[in-house]
Amino acid sequence: MQLENKFTIAAPIEEAWAALNNPETVAPCFPGATLDSYESDAFTGTVKVKLGPISLTYKGKGTYVSRDDAKHEVVIDANGRDARGNGTANAKVTGTMQADGPDKTEVTMVTDLTITGRPAQFGRGVISDVSEKIIGQFASCLTEKLGDKAPAVAAEPATNGAAEAKPAEVKPAEVKPTGPVRSEVEAIDLLDTAGAPVLKRLAPVIGGALLLLIILLIRRSRSR
Repeated sequence: MQLENKFTIAAPIEEAWAALNNPETVAPCFPGATLDSYESDAFTGTVKVKLGPISLTYKGKGTYVSRDDAKHEVVIDANGRDARGNGTANAKVTGTMQADGPDKTEVTMVTDLTITGRPAQFGRGVISDVSEKIIGQFASCLTEKLGDKAPAVAAEPATNGAAEAKPAEVKPAEVKPTGPVRSEVEAIDLLDTAGAPVLKRLAPVIGGALLLLIILLIRRSRSR
């Protein structure tokens, strides 16, 4: 299936472009993600998705296939497998940017997605809703991060008596982390996001589990 998401980042296009091309900046803003390694154009990590009390963890890798600095377009291939062997996910993401004024950037992300296993049963509608929520949280987090990195401006008296603005002292660059980079955003819960549609699809599974539990309880009571 193909999904298209658009969002706006409150930052100049060059800052937004640099951030999108740096997994160490992107990973902490992607709900439930952990960046394990990043070298050249390849990265590995995990993404966790919740299904009520159940957690699905996809472990995989991704590659920056191409970057076009002039068009501000990036293409990423990523694939992962559920740690319990319950399904796979493959995605080709094309992200493009265009300036929306001096301090805003509009981002369009087109994702060709193929999934198998439990999440596949939810259908396009539910997955689209989940995608919108993930992108919304991602955009808010990234905007906040880029805002925090913006240099402060301090006013200082000039020789002619007028106030002259100049950049405040820039702090030393942070040391590059040596361990995994974990998301600062909670993993998405499909039950909270999709609600009734998910419960409807899970009803046969839940019903079967309850029936099995009843049978086991009956057998246990008879054996006493």
